[in-house]
Amino acid sequence: MSQQNAFMAPKALTVRDVPEPMYRALAALARRNRRSLQQQVLTLLERAQALPEEPPSETARSMRERLAGRKLGDTVAEVRRERSR
Repeated sequence: MSQQNAFMAPKALTVRDVPEPMYRALAALARRNRRSLQQQVLTLLERAQALPEEPPSETARSMRERLAGRKLGDTVAEVRRERSR
């Protein structure tokens, strides 16, 4: 097997000492979504993988930098003007 194929092969993961309340919550979520516990945990892991890598505070900082110096309008006033037309 090539090194690339070995990387792509599914891996097994065992999670030990899951607190009972967390296990019950996961099991309930799996039932609501009509999934096995295995499928539900995999879905949650896939969603976590899709999250941005930078922390929200860094995202906010970069947005503030991009918007710095721009004149932003008064949204409330603009909505009121549009409603009164």
